[in-house]
Amino acid sequence: MDLDLSETHEIIQQTARSFADKELLPAAHKIDKEGKFPADKVAKMAAMGLLGMAVPEDYDGAGLDTLAYAIAMEEISRGCASCGVIMSVQNSLVCDPIKTFGTTAQKKAFLPSLATGRTIGCFALSEPGSGSDAAGMRTTAIRDGDDYVINGTKNWITNGAEAQICVLIAHSNPVERHKGISAFVVDRRQSPYGIGKVEDKFGIKGSSTTSLVFEDTRVPAANRLGNEGDGFKVAMTTLDGGRIGIASQALGIARIAFEEALRYSRERSAFGKVIGDFGAIQEMLADMATDIEAARLLIWRAAAAKDAGEKYGKFSAMAKLYASEAAARICHKALQIHGGYGYVKEYNAERHVRDARITEIYEGTSEIQRLVIARETLTEYAAHA
Repeated sequence: MDLDLSETHEIIQQTARSFADKELLPAAHKIDKEGKFPADKVAKMAAMGLLGMAVPEDYDGAGLDTLAYAIAMEEISRGCASCGVIMSVQNSLVCDPIKTFGTTAQKKAFLPSLATGRTIGCFALSEPGSGSDAAGMRTTAIRDGDDYVINGTKNWITNGAEAQICVLIAHSNPVERHKGISAFVVDRRQSPYGIGKVEDKFGIKGSSTTSLVFEDTRVPAANRLGNEGDGFKVAMTTLDGGRIGIASQALGIARIAFEEALRYSRERSAFGKVIGDFGAIQEMLADMATDIEAARLLIWRAAAAKDAGEKYGKFSAMAKLYASEAAARICHKALQIHGGYGYVKEYNAERHVRDARITEIYEGTSEIQRLVIARETLTEYAAHA
């Protein structure tokens, strides 16, 4: 098995890493402290082709594969977790479903501006009363002539305050539960909807998280993704791909926490020697290094399966589950290695703990990932029994 990166992938890795080192790492503390959308950094990411990595070149995208996206996501998230999630939503949750399920006309209308960052996108699935139970949503999209009329509220929408384009999941036939769900591309400039307050979050504070309020919002039927009733499939397929991005984000956060802890362990002295010479610290560093390598292999396995056109939902769930929980372990240990300094905001260790925590929740909690993995594993067993 060849695990060496191709020349293209190495260039992407080096380019993203250099950008993160020069532009994102020096700004990450300020972005976290101010809690503002880093528009200047996002614009530079767009200029590098990072907002439409898998979008075909015909639609102004970079035309790259999922592995390239995972590699770049890891490096960008190592530099700034907020920038990482902004990039993840734009690629995985907005561009990808339009590319996968959209008509040629829809792709021409929306992908070029998204891939080049002229417009920012968001994905609206969760609601105040439904998160993991997607079929329990209450937002409706009722057909009225050539339009659908949207009513309802969506919650926890990343990029919600800045997005002009929204991939929306809603009930077009509420009686049918998941079979009555449809997906739409909503252009806020043509189909206005309300934006709730920007949430004051625990971590990833540079990305906006809002509610979206739809009150008789009219959306052209031509903006429906796929057939009526395909929305649940669109949402679940989109989340399968999105989990690769979030796993990569978690890995990037884990890496910077580990690198800073490793450096600190060689600088801090106690009892006449650097703390990295103590067995307790070495055990933590060994576990952290192993977790990082294992998470990366799972992510690359999921990306390779997607790129090969294979079923990859189980692999993306495994990658997201392991990488997010590994990031939490690594960031906790990194803070512990820093001791009291890790608990103050002058150092970055506490920010990494806060940023990592969300990766166990969004795009499917760890509990949901375990359900997906178990379901797929049992189905495979039954097929071969």
